[in-house]
Amino acid sequence: MSATLPPLIQQYKADSESVYNTWFINNEERLKAFRSIRRGVQQVVKDIKAGSFGNDFKGTSLEFVLSVISEQKQVFQGAAHPFYWKPKLRIPDIYEHEDNKRAFGQFLESCLAATTEQQLLKEIDILDRRKIKGLGPAVASILYFLHPTLMPPCNTAIVNGFNALFGEKIKLGSWSEYLRMRDRLRDLNQEHRQHLSLDYGALSGLLFDVGVKKMIAGDQQFATDEDRDKYQQQAQKRHKEVQTEAQEENQHTEMQHHLLRVGKALGCDVTTAINDRNRLCGGQKLSFLCLDQHPELPVPAEVASTIRLIDIVWFAPGTSRVVAAFEVEKSTSIYSGILRLTDLAFSMPENETALYLVVPDAREKEVQAQLSRPAIRAAGATIHYILFSELRQHCEALCKFGDSPAAMRKIARSIG
Repeated sequence: MSATLPPLIQQYKADSESVYNTWFINNEERLKAFRSIRRGVQQVVKDIKAGSFGNDFKGTSLEFVLSVISEQKQVFQGAAHPFYWKPKLRIPDIYEHEDNKRAFGQFLESCLAATTEQQLLKEIDILDRRKIKGLGPAVASILYFLHPTLMPPCNTAIVNGFNALFGEKIKLGSWSEYLRMRDRLRDLNQEHRQHLSLDYGALSGLLFDVGVKKMIAGDQQFATDEDRDKYQQQAQKRHKEVQTEAQEENQHTEMQHHLLRVGKALGCDVTTAINDRNRLCGGQKLSFLCLDQHPELPVPAEVASTIRLIDIVWFAPGTSRVVAAFEVEKSTSIYSGILRLTDLAFSMPENETALYLVVPDAREKEVQAQLSRPAIRAAGATIHYILFSELRQHCEALCKFGDSPAAMRKIARSIG
Protein backbone atom coordinates (compact mmCIF):
# COMPACT_ATOMS: atom_id res chain seq x y z
CA MET A 1 0.00 0.00 0.00
CA SER A 2 2.93 2.36 0.63
CA ALA A 3 3.64 2.55 -3.13
CA THR A 4 0.03 3.06 -4.15
CA LEU A 5 -0.77 5.64 -1.49
CA PRO A 6 0.83 8.74 -3.14
CA PRO A 7 -1.43 8.50 -6.24
CA LEU A 8 -4.43 8.05 -3.94
CA ILE A 9 -3.41 11.12 -1.93
CA GLN A 10 -3.00 13.06 -5.17
CA GLN A 11 -6.50 12.01 -6.29
CA TYR A 12 -7.89 12.94 -2.85
CA LYS A 13 -6.35 16.41 -2.94
CA ALA A 14 -7.38 17.05 -6.56
CA ASP A 15 -11.06 16.20 -5.98
CA SER A 16 -12.90 19.46 -5.25
CA GLU A 17 -15.58 17.53 -3.34
CA SER A 18 -13.24 15.45 -1.17
CA VAL A 19 -13.11 15.95 2.59
CA TYR A 20 -9.69 17.56 2.08
CA ASN A 21 -11.16 20.39 0.00
CA THR A 22 -14.60 20.74 1.59
CA TRP A 23 -13.48 20.56 5.22
CA PHE A 24 -9.75 20.41 5.90
CA ILE A 25 -8.39 23.42 3.99
CA ASN A 26 -9.73 26.93 3.42
CA ASN A 27 -12.46 26.41 6.00
CA GLU A 28 -12.69 29.08 8.66
CA GLU A 29 -15.50 27.23 10.46
CA ARG A 30 -13.12 24.35 11.10
CA LEU A 31 -10.55 26.70 12.61
CA LYS A 32 -13.14 28.40 14.79
CA ALA A 33 -14.39 25.05 16.08
CA PHE A 34 -11.14 24.21 17.89
CA ARG A 35 -11.46 27.12 20.32
CA SER A 36 -15.20 26.57 20.82
CA ILE A 37 -14.75 22.87 21.55
CA ARG A 38 -11.92 23.49 24.00
CA ARG A 39 -14.09 26.02 25.82
CA GLY A 40 -16.95 23.53 25.84
CA VAL A 41 -14.80 20.71 27.26
CA GLN A 42 -13.61 23.06 30.00
CA GLN A 43 -17.27 23.64 30.87
CA VAL A 44 -17.95 19.88 30.99
CA VAL A 45 -15.14 19.48 33.52
CA LYS A 46 -16.42 22.44 35.52
CA ASP A 47 -19.97 21.03 35.59
CA ILE A 48 -18.80 17.57 36.70
CA LYS A 49 -16.72 19.11 39.48
CA ALA A 50 -19.67 21.22 40.63
CA GLY A 51 -22.08 18.27 40.58
CA SER A 52 -24.32 19.98 38.02
CA PHE A 53 -23.58 17.78 35.00
CA GLY A 54 -26.94 16.01 34.94
CA ASN A 55 -28.01 12.41 34.40
CA ASP A 56 -28.77 12.58 30.68
CA PHE A 57 -26.90 13.72 27.57
CA LYS A 58 -29.61 16.19 26.59
CA GLY A 59 -29.12 19.65 28.03
CA THR A 60 -25.58 19.04 29.29
CA SER A 61 -22.45 20.93 28.31
CA LEU A 62 -21.29 17.67 26.68
CA GLU A 63 -24.21 17.96 24.26
CA PHE A 64 -22.94 21.40 23.25
CA VAL A 65 -19.46 20.03 22.61
CA LEU A 66 -20.71 17.15 20.47
CA SER A 67 -23.09 19.48 18.59
CA VAL A 68 -20.15 21.63 17.48
CA ILE A 69 -18.16 18.53 16.52
CA SER A 70 -21.07 16.93 14.63
CA GLU A 71 -21.48 20.02 12.47
CA GLN A 72 -17.90 19.76 11.19
CA LYS A 73 -18.89 18.46 7.76
CA GLN A 74 -19.15 14.83 6.70
CA VAL A 75 -16.35 13.34 8.83
CA PHE A 76 -18.06 14.04 12.15
CA GLN A 77 -21.73 13.58 11.33
CA GLY A 78 -23.12 11.29 13.99
CA ALA A 79 -20.29 11.99 16.45
CA ALA A 80 -22.87 12.62 19.18
CA HIS A 81 -24.67 9.27 18.83
CA PRO A 82 -22.33 7.22 21.06
CA PHE A 83 -22.92 9.70 23.88
CA TYR A 84 -26.73 9.58 23.81
CA TRP A 85 -28.08 8.06 27.04
CA LYS A 86 -29.58 4.63 26.27
CA PRO A 87 -31.69 3.86 29.36
CA LYS A 88 -32.39 0.21 28.55
CA LEU A 89 -28.70 -0.57 28.21
CA ARG A 90 -27.66 2.09 30.75
CA ILE A 91 -24.84 3.26 28.49
CA PRO A 92 -22.64 5.18 28.26
CA ASP A 93 -22.40 4.80 32.02
CA ILE A 94 -21.22 8.35 32.82
CA TYR A 95 -24.59 9.91 33.70
CA GLU A 96 -25.92 7.87 36.62
CA HIS A 97 -22.70 6.35 37.98
CA GLU A 98 -21.02 9.13 39.95
CA ASP A 99 -17.57 7.50 40.09
CA ASN A 100 -17.58 6.97 36.33
CA LYS A 101 -18.78 10.52 35.76
CA ARG A 102 -15.96 11.84 37.93
CA ALA A 103 -13.43 9.62 36.12
CA PHE A 104 -14.61 10.95 32.77
CA GLY A 105 -14.25 14.53 34.02
CA GLN A 106 -10.76 13.85 35.35
CA PHE A 107 -9.82 12.26 32.02
CA LEU A 108 -10.98 15.35 30.09
CA GLU A 109 -9.24 17.71 32.53
CA SER A 110 -5.96 15.81 32.21
CA CYS A 111 -6.23 15.72 28.41
CA LEU A 112 -6.85 19.48 28.32
CA ALA A 113 -3.66 20.01 30.29
CA ALA A 114 -1.57 17.43 28.40
CA THR A 115 1.19 18.59 26.07
CA THR A 116 2.76 15.30 24.99
CA GLU A 117 1.76 12.04 23.36
CA GLN A 118 2.88 10.07 26.42
CA GLN A 119 0.60 12.04 28.73
CA LEU A 120 -2.42 11.39 26.51
CA LEU A 121 -1.65 7.69 26.18
CA LYS A 122 -1.36 7.42 29.96
CA GLU A 123 -4.80 9.02 30.43
CA ILE A 124 -6.36 6.73 27.81
CA ASP A 125 -4.90 3.72 29.64
CA ILE A 126 -6.32 4.93 32.98
CA LEU A 127 -9.76 5.45 31.42
CA ASP A 128 -9.68 2.12 29.57
CA ARG A 129 -8.83 0.21 32.76
CA ARG A 130 -12.03 1.48 34.37
CA LYS A 131 -14.04 -0.41 31.70
CA ILE A 132 -16.87 2.12 31.70
CA LYS A 133 -19.71 0.56 29.71
CA GLY A 134 -20.34 2.28 26.38
CA LEU A 135 -17.47 4.76 26.69
CA GLY A 136 -14.93 3.85 24.03
CA PRO A 137 -12.83 5.40 21.28
CA ALA A 138 -15.71 7.63 20.16
CA VAL A 139 -14.11 9.96 22.73
CA ALA A 140 -11.20 10.27 20.27
CA SER A 141 -13.28 12.71 18.23
CA ILE A 142 -13.13 15.05 21.23
CA LEU A 143 -9.42 14.39 21.72
CA TYR A 144 -8.75 15.26 18.08
CA PHE A 145 -10.07 18.80 18.58
CA LEU A 146 -7.90 19.19 21.69
CA HIS A 147 -4.75 17.69 20.12
CA PRO A 148 -5.09 17.50 16.30
CA THR A 149 -1.45 16.53 15.73
CA LEU A 150 -1.48 13.75 18.35
CA MET A 151 -4.88 12.01 18.23
CA PRO A 152 -6.85 11.08 15.08
CA PRO A 153 -10.65 10.93 15.27
CA CYS A 154 -12.41 7.58 15.16
CA ASN A 155 -15.73 6.50 13.64
CA THR A 156 -17.16 3.70 11.49
CA ALA A 157 -16.21 5.23 8.13
CA ILE A 158 -12.64 6.01 9.21
CA VAL A 159 -12.14 2.47 10.55
CA ASN A 160 -13.65 0.98 7.37
CA GLY A 161 -11.31 3.10 5.28
CA PHE A 162 -8.31 2.03 7.33
CA ASN A 163 -9.23 -1.64 7.02
CA ALA A 164 -9.77 -1.33 3.27
CA LEU A 165 -6.43 0.41 2.75
CA PHE A 166 -4.32 -1.91 4.87
CA GLY A 167 -6.22 -5.20 4.83
CA GLU A 168 -6.69 -4.95 8.58
CA LYS A 169 -9.62 -5.97 10.77
CA ILE A 170 -9.66 -3.13 13.30
CA LYS A 171 -12.85 -3.23 15.38
CA LEU A 172 -14.83 -0.31 16.75
CA GLY A 173 -15.31 0.11 20.48
CA SER A 174 -11.89 -1.00 21.67
CA TRP A 175 -9.24 1.43 22.90
CA SER A 176 -6.48 -1.11 22.20
CA GLU A 177 -7.70 -1.45 18.60
CA TYR A 178 -7.89 2.35 18.25
CA LEU A 179 -4.33 2.73 19.53
CA ARG A 180 -3.12 0.05 17.11
CA MET A 181 -4.71 1.99 14.26
CA ARG A 182 -3.26 5.24 15.59
CA ASP A 183 0.27 3.80 15.63
CA ARG A 184 -0.06 2.89 11.95
CA LEU A 185 -1.49 6.31 11.10
CA ARG A 186 1.32 8.06 12.99
CA ASP A 187 3.93 6.27 10.86
CA LEU A 188 1.92 6.92 7.72
CA ASN A 189 1.55 10.61 8.51
CA GLN A 190 5.29 10.94 9.05
CA GLU A 191 6.07 9.11 5.82
CA HIS A 192 3.75 11.27 3.72
CA ARG A 193 3.85 14.50 5.73
CA GLN A 194 4.97 16.53 2.70
CA HIS A 195 1.76 15.54 0.90
CA LEU A 196 -0.67 15.68 3.83
CA SER A 197 -0.30 17.46 7.17
CA LEU A 198 0.87 16.91 10.73
CA ASP A 199 -2.78 17.53 11.59
CA TYR A 200 -4.51 14.13 11.52
CA GLY A 201 -7.58 15.73 9.94
CA ALA A 202 -6.10 15.45 6.45
CA LEU A 203 -5.32 11.73 6.68
CA SER A 204 -8.57 10.96 8.54
CA GLY A 205 -10.50 12.63 5.73
CA LEU A 206 -8.79 10.34 3.22
CA LEU A 207 -9.73 7.29 5.28
CA PHE A 208 -13.29 8.59 5.54
CA ASP A 209 -13.62 9.01 1.76
CA VAL A 210 -12.28 5.48 1.24
CA GLY A 211 -14.53 4.15 4.02
CA VAL A 212 -17.70 5.48 2.37
CA LYS A 213 -16.36 4.36 -1.02
CA LYS A 214 -16.20 7.82 -2.46
CA MET A 215 -12.71 6.72 -3.44
CA ILE A 216 -11.82 3.15 -4.38
CA ALA A 217 -8.47 1.98 -3.03
CA GLY A 218 -6.44 -0.97 -4.27
CA ASP A 219 -8.57 -4.11 -4.64
CA GLN A 220 -11.56 -2.57 -2.87
CA GLN A 221 -14.70 -3.30 -4.87
CA PHE A 222 -18.46 -3.03 -4.61
CA ALA A 223 -19.85 -6.28 -3.24
CA THR A 224 -23.16 -5.97 -5.10
CA ASP A 225 -24.96 -3.79 -7.61
CA GLU A 226 -26.95 -2.48 -4.66
CA ASP A 227 -23.70 -1.26 -3.08
CA ARG A 228 -22.76 0.50 -6.32
CA ASP A 229 -26.18 2.20 -6.46
CA LYS A 230 -25.81 3.26 -2.85
CA TYR A 231 -22.40 4.75 -3.62
CA GLN A 232 -23.81 6.70 -6.56
CA GLN A 233 -26.59 8.05 -4.35
CA GLN A 234 -24.03 9.11 -1.76
CA ALA A 235 -21.96 10.83 -4.45
CA GLN A 236 -25.01 12.74 -5.66
CA LYS A 237 -25.87 13.69 -2.08
CA ARG A 238 -22.31 14.93 -1.49
CA HIS A 239 -22.46 16.98 -4.69
CA LYS A 240 -25.69 18.64 -3.56
CA GLU A 241 -24.20 19.32 -0.13
CA VAL A 242 -21.15 20.98 -1.69
CA GLN A 243 -23.40 23.16 -3.86
CA THR A 244 -25.50 24.10 -0.81
CA GLU A 245 -22.39 24.94 1.18
CA ALA A 246 -21.11 27.18 -1.63
CA GLN A 247 -24.44 29.02 -1.68
CA GLU A 248 -24.31 29.43 2.10
CA GLU A 249 -20.75 30.78 1.89
CA ASN A 250 -21.91 33.38 -0.63
CA GLN A 251 -24.75 34.45 1.67
CA HIS A 252 -22.36 34.58 4.62
CA THR A 253 -20.01 36.86 2.68
CA GLU A 254 -22.92 39.03 1.55
CA MET A 255 -23.99 39.59 5.17
CA GLN A 256 -20.42 40.44 6.17
CA HIS A 257 -20.26 42.94 3.31
CA HIS A 258 -23.50 44.60 4.44
CA LEU A 259 -22.25 44.86 8.02
CA LEU A 260 -18.93 46.38 6.97
CA ARG A 261 -20.69 48.98 4.82
CA VAL A 262 -23.17 49.88 7.55
CA GLY A 263 -20.44 50.09 10.20
CA LYS A 264 -18.35 52.46 8.11
CA ALA A 265 -21.41 54.58 7.32
CA LEU A 266 -22.17 54.85 11.05
CA GLY A 267 -18.67 56.20 11.71
CA CYS A 268 -16.97 53.08 13.05
CA ASP A 269 -13.65 51.45 12.24
CA VAL A 270 -14.51 47.95 11.04
CA THR A 271 -12.81 44.59 10.69
CA THR A 272 -13.76 41.15 9.50
CA ALA A 273 -12.43 37.78 10.68
CA ILE A 274 -8.76 37.56 9.74
CA ASN A 275 -9.33 34.51 7.53
CA ASP A 276 -12.21 36.18 5.65
CA ARG A 277 -10.39 39.28 4.42
CA ASN A 278 -9.90 37.95 0.89
CA ARG A 279 -13.55 37.03 0.36
CA LEU A 280 -15.24 38.74 -2.58
CA CYS A 281 -18.72 40.27 -2.70
CA GLY A 282 -19.83 41.95 -5.90
CA GLY A 283 -16.22 41.93 -7.07
CA GLN A 284 -14.99 43.79 -3.97
CA LYS A 285 -12.65 42.22 -1.40
CA LEU A 286 -13.82 42.59 2.17
CA SER A 287 -10.34 43.81 3.12
CA PHE A 288 -10.93 47.00 1.11
CA LEU A 289 -13.60 48.02 3.64
CA CYS A 290 -11.58 47.07 6.75
CA LEU A 291 -8.79 48.38 8.89
CA ASP A 292 -5.44 47.03 7.76
CA GLN A 293 -5.28 45.02 10.99
CA HIS A 294 -7.18 44.49 14.21
CA PRO A 295 -6.39 47.06 16.92
CA GLU A 296 -4.34 45.73 19.84
CA LEU A 297 -6.75 44.57 22.53
CA PRO A 298 -6.05 44.57 26.29
CA VAL A 299 -6.82 40.85 26.65
CA PRO A 300 -4.78 37.61 26.86
CA ALA A 301 -3.32 36.38 23.57
CA GLU A 302 -5.65 33.37 23.24
CA VAL A 303 -8.71 35.56 23.81
CA ALA A 304 -7.44 38.07 21.26
CA SER A 305 -7.04 35.27 18.72
CA THR A 306 -10.67 34.26 19.32
CA ILE A 307 -11.88 37.85 18.90
CA ARG A 308 -9.99 38.11 15.61
CA LEU A 309 -12.14 35.20 14.37
CA ILE A 310 -15.44 37.01 15.06
CA ASP A 311 -17.08 37.65 11.71
CA ILE A 312 -17.47 41.44 12.04
CA VAL A 313 -16.30 43.83 14.76
CA TRP A 314 -17.00 47.57 14.94
CA PHE A 315 -14.61 49.82 16.89
CA ALA A 316 -15.00 53.39 18.09
CA PRO A 317 -12.91 55.37 15.53
CA GLY A 318 -9.21 55.48 16.26
CA THR A 319 -9.49 53.26 19.36
CA SER A 320 -9.54 49.62 20.43
CA ARG A 321 -12.95 50.02 22.10
CA VAL A 322 -15.38 47.49 20.64
CA VAL A 323 -18.85 48.97 20.17
CA ALA A 324 -20.50 46.06 18.33
CA ALA A 325 -19.69 42.49 17.30
CA PHE A 326 -21.53 40.22 14.86
CA GLU A 327 -21.42 36.48 14.28
CA VAL A 328 -22.96 35.45 10.96
CA GLU A 329 -24.32 31.91 11.14
CA LYS A 330 -25.35 29.50 8.43
CA SER A 331 -25.49 25.71 8.91
CA THR A 332 -22.86 25.73 11.64
CA SER A 333 -23.31 25.66 15.38
CA ILE A 334 -25.02 28.70 16.82
CA TYR A 335 -23.55 27.82 20.19
CA SER A 336 -19.96 28.30 18.96
CA GLY A 337 -20.87 31.80 17.76
CA ILE A 338 -22.43 32.56 21.14
CA LEU A 339 -19.20 31.41 22.83
CA ARG A 340 -17.10 33.82 20.79
CA LEU A 341 -19.42 36.72 21.56
CA THR A 342 -19.50 35.97 25.28
CA ASP A 343 -15.70 35.59 25.25
CA LEU A 344 -15.53 39.16 24.00
CA ALA A 345 -18.07 40.48 26.50
CA PHE A 346 -16.39 38.88 29.52
CA SER A 347 -12.87 39.83 28.41
CA MET A 348 -13.71 43.52 28.04
CA PRO A 349 -16.41 44.13 30.68
CA GLU A 350 -15.72 47.87 30.80
CA ASN A 351 -16.99 48.16 27.21
CA GLU A 352 -20.66 48.51 26.41
CA THR A 353 -20.52 46.18 23.45
CA ALA A 354 -23.62 45.31 21.45
CA LEU A 355 -23.61 41.61 20.55
CA TYR A 356 -25.50 40.21 17.57
CA LEU A 357 -26.10 36.91 15.85
CA VAL A 358 -26.98 37.32 12.16
CA VAL A 359 -28.93 34.27 11.03
CA PRO A 360 -30.91 32.84 8.10
CA ASP A 361 -34.64 33.38 8.51
CA ALA A 362 -35.22 29.62 8.63
CA ARG A 363 -33.08 29.32 11.79
CA GLU A 364 -34.96 31.89 13.89
CA LYS A 365 -36.64 29.32 16.14
CA GLU A 366 -33.33 27.54 16.68
CA VAL A 367 -31.67 30.82 17.68
CA GLN A 368 -34.48 31.59 20.09
CA ALA A 369 -34.13 28.13 21.64
CA GLN A 370 -30.37 28.50 22.08
CA LEU A 371 -30.59 31.98 23.58
CA SER A 372 -33.33 30.76 25.94
CA ARG A 373 -31.17 28.01 27.45
CA PRO A 374 -30.58 28.53 31.18
CA ALA A 375 -26.82 28.15 30.69
CA ILE A 376 -26.79 30.98 28.15
CA ARG A 377 -29.00 33.23 30.26
CA ALA A 378 -26.82 32.57 33.31
CA ALA A 379 -23.78 33.78 31.37
CA GLY A 380 -25.21 37.29 31.61
CA ALA A 381 -24.23 38.56 28.15
CA THR A 382 -27.17 40.09 26.24
CA ILE A 383 -27.21 38.88 22.64
CA HIS A 384 -29.68 40.11 20.02
CA TYR A 385 -30.23 38.53 16.62
CA ILE A 386 -30.82 39.90 13.12
CA LEU A 387 -32.40 37.96 10.26
CA PHE A 388 -30.68 37.83 6.88
CA SER A 389 -33.77 39.26 5.17
CA GLU A 390 -33.93 42.23 7.57
CA LEU A 391 -30.27 43.15 7.10
CA ARG A 392 -30.53 42.77 3.34
CA GLN A 393 -33.70 44.89 3.19
CA HIS A 394 -32.53 47.70 5.46
CA CYS A 395 -28.82 47.94 4.65
CA GLU A 396 -29.13 50.98 2.36
CA ALA A 397 -31.44 52.82 4.76
CA LEU A 398 -29.07 52.21 7.68
CA CYS A 399 -26.15 53.52 5.63
CA LYS A 400 -28.10 56.62 4.60
CA PHE A 401 -30.12 57.52 7.69
CA GLY A 402 -28.40 55.79 10.62
CA ASP A 403 -26.79 58.17 13.08
CA SER A 404 -24.98 55.78 15.48
CA PRO A 405 -24.22 52.09 15.99
CA ALA A 406 -27.37 51.92 18.11
CA ALA A 407 -29.36 52.11 14.86
CA MET A 408 -28.83 48.34 14.49
CA ARG A 409 -31.23 47.79 17.38
CA LYS A 410 -34.06 48.91 15.12
CA ILE A 411 -33.77 45.77 13.02
CA ALA A 412 -32.56 43.43 15.78
CA ARG A 413 -34.73 41.06 17.78
CA SER A 414 -34.41 39.55 21.22
CA ILE A 415 -36.01 36.72 23.16
CA GLY A 416 -37.36 39.10 25.81
